[in-house]
Amino acid sequence: MLDAIVPRGVFVAESFGAAGEQAPLFPAEEAAIVGAAAKRRAEFAAVRACARRALTSPGFEPGPVPRGPTGAPVWPADVVGSMTHCEGYRACAIGSSEAFAAIGIDAEPHQPLPAEVLPMVASEQERVALAVLAAEARGACWAKVLFSAKEAVFKAWSTLSGRWLGFADAELTLDPGGTFAAQVPVSAGPAGGGRVIAYRGRWIIGDGLIVTAAVVPAAARVSHPSR
Repeated sequence: MLDAIVPRGVFVAESFGAAGEQAPLFPAEEAAIVGAAAKRRAEFAAVRACARRALTSPGFEPGPVPRGPTGAPVWPADVVGSMTHCEGYRACAIGSSEAFAAIGIDAEPHQPLPAEVLPMVASEQERVALAVLAAEARGACWAKVLFSAKEAVFKAWSTLSGRWLGFADAELTLDPGGTFAAQVPVSAGPAGGGRVIAYRGRWIIGDGLIVTAAVVPAAARVSHPSR
């Protein structure tokens, strides 16, 4: 699924079903899940098995992928990437830092977003657009697609800025053809100056899943605030 929505030069690995394939963990990875429950440990090791396969594809060294201070994965030198997992699915996408500034991917079960969660995820303008999509393009859980696309954008943003965003910090537009666009205002001040950074990405639905990807080209690196 994921390879259908990422650009050339991004290498992906996926696994479906139960978390069967699990990578032996490096000490730095073990440290990240000390005391974790068995299910959490299995998912952690299974998504890193995807990371090992993805890194091997372009010839990178499949070394450890520990967690950084924000919880985001720390990739080997010269690599940018993202991982995701949900019930029945795990995936990794990586690319060269010479070609890409950041990659963000997310996967969610293709199920409706709880109604009480929607106001926390979507702005009033986004909710109006979701209602139009629901009326004109039935069959997709549009609010959950929006949720997943924002998660992908947030992962890409975090890679570049070292900061996390809230759902209200990005305004996203979904296209029923399988693309999305997001605008993230940069905080006012010396680092931001009121700028707005645009992201573009793609989404796909299949096998009971929603998968989204936001890939930022290397040229866009300079537009982001420093860490």
